[in-house]
Amino acid sequence: MIVWLNGELVGEELARISPFDHGVLTGDGVFETLRVYGGTPFAWRRHLARLARSAHGLRLPPPDPDRLRRAAGDVLAANRLTEARLRITVTGGLAPLGSARGDGEPTTIVAASEVGTVPAATDVWVAPWPRNERSALAGLKTISYAENVLALDWAREREAGEAILANLAGNLCEGTGTNLFFVERGRVVTPPASAGCLLGVTRGLVLELCAALAVPAIEADRPVAALAAAEEAFLTSTVREVNPIARVDGRSLPAAPGPVTARLAAAFRDLAARDLDP
Repeated sequence: MIVWLNGELVGEELARISPFDHGVLTGDGVFETLRVYGGTPFAWRRHLARLARSAHGLRLPPPDPDRLRRAAGDVLAANRLTEARLRITVTGGLAPLGSARGDGEPTTIVAASEVGTVPAATDVWVAPWPRNERSALAGLKTISYAENVLALDWAREREAGEAILANLAGNLCEGTGTNLFFVERGRVVTPPASAGCLLGVTRGLVLELCAALAVPAIEADRPVAALAAAEEAFLTSTVREVNPIARVDGRSLPAAPGPVTARLAAAFRDLAARDLDP
């Protein structure tokens, strides 16, 4: 594969960052993952706006969006990818050993790969570790993903495809790489920003689709038990799009997909087909 690293296209076997890069040393960095349809990254403006917000939250200078867009096109063309996942990563750059940042420029990487297969429905387990909704990183898409890696590995040991994280208040928060939705008395519910979740691009588009389709939907706190008691539930993410949840902690939900999930999944596919930058 060919990647874009600090302004240059380079083969992955030759791409190198310093062992003193602050992203390697401390997880100091932010990223975005975009779905590419027919050679075009989907929802580019929304993803770049969130990248800028995450960079601001981590006190990193945001990368130039026009430069990133050219880099994305170059990477996709160099790898001859039309259906892909595209990742933009920005780290704190060279730094001394320790927590303090150095004075150098950030490291910026743009890479792409094939999408891979998304399951028709996903089993989830609620992880035993809570998300800190009061963390300095809450709501930011950072590369500090060790908690997510551990929780997802724990779920996979139980033959599930995603782990669900509650927060310190005992309310539902998010998955390790997904947002969570469920249907309660005919109404779609998703945790609010105050729960500590990352506000996903797909999540936002699904809420807009709910409004357009007159599907009742709210952002509200709910205890963990509400998920297993739901009429139906689904995950959203850039790669998964709208993905039904089949089982929670080993217990089947009434339907996967349920009627609301199926309707929103179809509406999202239609949106992506007609507008690549909604």
